[in-house]
Amino acid sequence: MPRPDANRFAEMEVFATVVERGGFSAAARVSGMSASAVSKLVARLEGRLGTRLVHRTTRRFQLTPEGQGFYERAVAILADLSDAERAAGAGERPAGRVRLNSSASYISHVLAPILPDFLARYPEIGLDIVQTDQVVDLVAERTDIAIRAGPMPSSNLMARKLGQTRMMIVAAPGWVTRHGLPRTIADLEAHERLGFGYARAMKGWPLRSGAGEDVTLPTLGRVQINDGEGLRRLALAGVGPARLAAFTIRADIAEGRLVPLLEDANPGDEEAFHAVFIGQSASLPARARALLDFLAEHGQVS
Repeated sequence: MPRPDANRFAEMEVFATVVERGGFSAAARVSGMSASAVSKLVARLEGRLGTRLVHRTTRRFQLTPEGQGFYERAVAILADLSDAERAAGAGERPAGRVRLNSSASYISHVLAPILPDFLARYPEIGLDIVQTDQVVDLVAERTDIAIRAGPMPSSNLMARKLGQTRMMIVAAPGWVTRHGLPRTIADLEAHERLGFGYARAMKGWPLRSGAGEDVTLPTLGRVQINDGEGLRRLALAGVGPARLAAFTIRADIAEGRLVPLLEDANPGDEEAFHAVFIGQSASLPARARALLDFLAEHGQVS
């Protein structure tokens, strides 16, 4: 039996804050408590549960498997409590604002075309959309859902896959007229190549030679940009060739605005897209869960 004086919801809230902020001191700053009080509360929680939830060292904060499981359940319980309180006053309809973080490419080519249907289906939900290609801290940025491209690293975040897409090297017809059509990897290597101005999981352009050898061309150009849609715009303007997600350039290729380069050397690698969020999907507020489910059904990339 739990102690009658144990505020179990408060303990869950503080513990979840410790996990999401990455330590006792950071959690203390946002909770209005001292770091010592936060540490003692977590220790008291561990004593009541009879298990260690976190490994404490001077260098890092790390959850135990039991701590990870308790965190996920605690977040779900706290979200259910918030939803119950909200539903008591507003009914079961999803309502409120959802903060979504996404790249300009996904917003322009996937989200924007389906957004009118979402808003019509959920008239009491509003969206605050933050456009960036950078990976953001969901807690620090107060983000409900973020759309991320590339492999998913191990983390406390949960993810719903939104499909995957081929990568293609393309250039504007004007650039091809000025520089000629590259027919070999060596031809392409002789030209400047547009790239991103930040570190990515895939460094350079992977290609496969006629002999079956895998090579990677670095993006060593004078022009770099930190946004995928901006990179597409530069390619369309004839600044240089770029390697882009197929879903963003299919219309450009079909209408002759971009020309594929070295498709016979394309290794066929694909980039996955995920909607990421904190905790289990069932723990999300109803408004965020509505958006997540809608994107999973209508917001797939290919």
